[in-house]
Parts: sequence; structure tokens; C-alpha cells
Amino acid sequence: MTTSKDRRRSAAIEIESLSKVFRRRSGDEISAVNRLDLAVEAGQVFGFLGSNGAGKTTTLKMACGLVIPTTGTVRLNGYDVRTQRGRAMQQIGAVLEGTRNVYWRMNAWQNLLYFGRIKGVSSSKWLKARAEKLLRELDLWERRKDPVGEYSRGMQQKVAIAAALIADPPIVLLDEPTLGLDVQASRTVQEWVTRLAKERGKTVVLTTHQLDMAESLCDRVAIMSRGRLLTHRPTGELLDLFRREFYQLRLRGIIAAEKIEAFPGFAACQENGHTVLSGEVGPEDSVFDLVERARLAGLDLISVSPAEPNLEEVFIELVGRAEQPPADAKEPQAGQARAVSETTR
Repeated sequence: MTTSKDRRRSAAIEIESLSKVFRRRSGDEISAVNRLDLAVEAGQVFGFLGSNGAGKTTTLKMACGLVIPTTGTVRLNGYDVRTQRGRAMQQIGAVLEGTRNVYWRMNAWQNLLYFGRIKGVSSSKWLKARAEKLLRELDLWERRKDPVGEYSRGMQQKVAIAAALIADPPIVLLDEPTLGLDVQASRTVQEWVTRLAKERGKTVVLTTHQLDMAESLCDRVAIMSRGRLLTHRPTGELLDLFRREFYQLRLRGIIAAEKIEAFPGFAACQENGHTVLSGEVGPEDSVFDLVERARLAGLDLISVSPAEPNLEEVFIELVGRAEQPPADAKEPQAGQARAVSETTR
């Protein structure tokens, strides 16, 4: 049995009651992060997801010591970012979206040596060997003497990732690491994320709007909305919760619109000359009710199966419900309510 003490010991990142309130010049206050409690276990790829303005980047900046929390604490491998800043900063390497992470007038080699020294690497021999290894693995070795400002967006992002990894930190924070990259560069970054966690035991925190990438890479995801945590679960478990709620009906032939009206709330599409209906089964219905409706409508039913939700659908459902005005909010279905409320399992 895993105790809370065991979980605490295995956590690479511990966030407790973390809040950040920004004050505008007008005197108005904006709550960017609201009493966030979160733990990220060592050695996993952790997806930190949310719409623009959800509080993800602010949280990462507080973890990096770039933004001072209004309340709460962040610990990196047990070191408090506020009271043990030096030791805490040795635990992480970060690439923050929208921030120039490297110096464009210097070449890639100079950048890595510079950031390595800043991060406390004292051995010149080790640092040079490490820089060469990273540049070769990221296919940048032949261009190492060219100014970074002359690189493509994808190559600049690779240098930023290499700079974040130069001191071999146990925790890596990547904020939108594939933004603006072409397909090949994006694939290289994704392969690196997997290798960092699976082969090298790093803890990787990844924020991205590419939810298909998050689904394939992340062991666990947290979803935020308006500064609050909506859910925090293993990726597969979160998808399983929604898999019980949605079904697909495959019907023979192209079905007329008026007959599809027998399935309110179901979306229809055509595949290989047949009609596929996808939708949610409410608490008052059952799969047998769907079959009976198809029979009464004179439809030739080929199959009924649980729909395979993806992370994008789950994200839209959870965030959409969370951002509804309170007066218009509907009661979530049982499985979805569990996904929203049981945030720390």
C-alpha cells in the first residue's frame, strides 16, 4: 500500500496551495492560479493542459523562480523554490514559450558552454563533451559555429532544448516545445521527450495545444481552466472514464436525415458507404434503447460499440463544462463528474 509519505518521497515536483494574483494599473486583480495542489512523480512525462489563460505558463514560471507566488509553495526534488532557490534551480532545465531561451548573436556551441557555466558546471572537459553529445543528437553539430539568429525556427528550438539540458537536470519543463515547428522538427522533439523520460529517467512536464501529441507522449495529464485544476489522472484512466459514456452505431447504407432524428444529440458521418452515429448515452438510456430505436426506425444496424474518445474530446468536454456560466451549468453525468472532481488520484 502506497502511503502519502511514499508519494511525497517519489514526487519530483510538489505544488501546494499555489496561487498567483496579478494587479492591473487600474487596481483590478486577476487570479491567474488559484490554490493549485499538484504532485508530479519522478520519471514520467506529465502533460499540463489548458486553454490560453488557464494558468499553465504562470505555474511553470513560478516553478522556475521567475514569478513569485502570492501564496503557496513549489518544491523541486524536495527543494523549496523560494527558500532554497539555488539548489532548486539545479534540479530543472526549462524552455518557456514566448521567451528567448538562447542568445541569437552567439552560435550554438557558445550558447551551450555559456549556459552550462551559468548552471554551475565546473568541469570544462565534461561540459564540452556534453555540448558535443547534445548537438550531435539533435543534428546541429555541423552548424554549431553559425549564429543562432541564422537558424530556422526549428533549429533554434533545438538549441533551446539543448541549453535546457546542458547541465543534465533531473527535471525538464517544456512549454509548447513544438510551436511553429515543421513536421520533421516536431517529430524530433517528440522523440526526444520520450527518450528523456523512458531512457534517461528525467521528469518531463509538457504543455501543448497539440492534444494528440499529449495523448501519445504523456503518462499522466492535468487539465486547468481559469487558474483551477479540473482533473489530474493517468492518461489512459481519464480516457476510460469517457469511454463508458459514448457509443458508435454503424448503420448500413446512407441514412436519411429524418431517420437520424431518432437519435438526438448524435453526430452522423459516412464511412465506406455506411452511416456512423456517435453520441452520449444518458442515464435514462441504455445500449439496448439505441438498438430498439434503430429497429423502430427501420434501420439496418451493423454494430454498436463504445466510442474511442481521444484526449481532445475529453479536454473540450471538461473545459467547456467548467467555463459555462454558473446559472447555465448542467449537472455532469456520473463518469464525467468523477473525472472533474477526483483530481488527485
